[in-house]
Amino acid sequence: LAGESAATLVAAEMTHAGVPWREEAHRELLTELLGERYAGSGEPRRLAELAEEVSRAFGPGARVRPDLPADVIRAFRQAGIRLSSTRAWELRRVEHPAVEPLLRYKKLYRLYTAHGWSWLRTWVRNGRFRAEYQPGGAASGRWTTNGGGALQIPKVVRRAVRADPGWRLVVADADQMEPRVLAAISRDRGLMEVAGKGGDLYTALSERGFSGDREQAKLALLGAIYGQTSGDGLRNLAALRRRFPAAVGYVDAAARDGEEGRLVRTWLGRTCPPSGADGHTLDEDSGDGPDGAAAGSTAAARARGRFTRNFVVQGSAADWAVVMLAALRQELAGMRAELVFFQHDEVIVHCPAEEAHTVAEAVRQAGARAGEAVFGVTPVRFPFGIATVECYADAAKAPASG
Repeated sequence: LAGESAATLVAAEMTHAGVPWREEAHRELLTELLGERYAGSGEPRRLAELAEEVSRAFGPGARVRPDLPADVIRAFRQAGIRLSSTRAWELRRVEHPAVEPLLRYKKLYRLYTAHGWSWLRTWVRNGRFRAEYQPGGAASGRWTTNGGGALQIPKVVRRAVRADPGWRLVVADADQMEPRVLAAISRDRGLMEVAGKGGDLYTALSERGFSGDREQAKLALLGAIYGQTSGDGLRNLAALRRRFPAAVGYVDAAARDGEEGRLVRTWLGRTCPPSGADGHTLDEDSGDGPDGAAAGSTAAARARGRFTRNFVVQGSAADWAVVMLAALRQELAGMRAELVFFQHDEVIVHCPAEEAHTVAEAVRQAGARAGEAVFGVTPVRFPFGIATVECYADAAKAPASG
């Protein structure tokens, strides 16, 4: 409860401070990617061109609205191709000249509707984007936002997020957080040892049981957390269970509880929604959670099990995150630095350039303090990849320091 209260205070302060946002840079990238806007409410030039290209691909005289899924499905059906949706993964399986321009249209249309000129007018004022955060808005305890899409800022739009002159953005991303949380909550000695080492967790894991194959080790551990229990996932899970029985047993038990209609809880006691309750999706961004199977069916029980399996890990990670934010707020006291952004396992602090090194150390201290406060004294480390940049888009390119 104390963590949630602190998180609510942090959310209000972040909304007040706002993310530094360069409106002119945003307009420039929109014009670069979408083209000029036509008079009235028509789509920008590039979208109009792609829409025309999609229509031409279906033959002379065809008029297809690529922004309307029903229109697209009908056009493909008339071409002898049956689709159940216009999702990108399904379209990529189709051999047809309309697919390539349609995929490009969908990508740009998403930018246009979610972070286009209308979004800019609505959400950015005086060089700041002020999101309306909802701490604990998802069932797992993860944050959501009330509009604005702060938790889904596309990489290309991050070019508009720029520090004030003489200031920097300290961008910190918690490294492989959920596997580390699983180690802490399961108390699996082997996995805690792996998660307590410096460096890449999956590489260390692969050396313990996957003949040095990092990708297989990663698939196995994430498969245990998210419930991939068929094909290669099943074989990898068996290998993981032999090496780390307590960790796999922990999430297996949560899955069984869910399948049998029981409730599960995060490490700090957040209870999952009861079976059949509305709004039981773990994370509104990812869509994790029970599917639409009929209540009481075998498929529904399995979906519920996948939900509760992940809930105990993702929810406990959210427990850690709110305590980390509270600790970081304390660490930043007395500085000019401002905590301006939080997204699941990433934070951004806007600070004078001369404070950047101190802020980076404050983030590390906050992560360590939260780990001990939430999970007690364990060997597990909760490191951050930290980049100090002037533009948010450059954080992915900058060499991170842990």
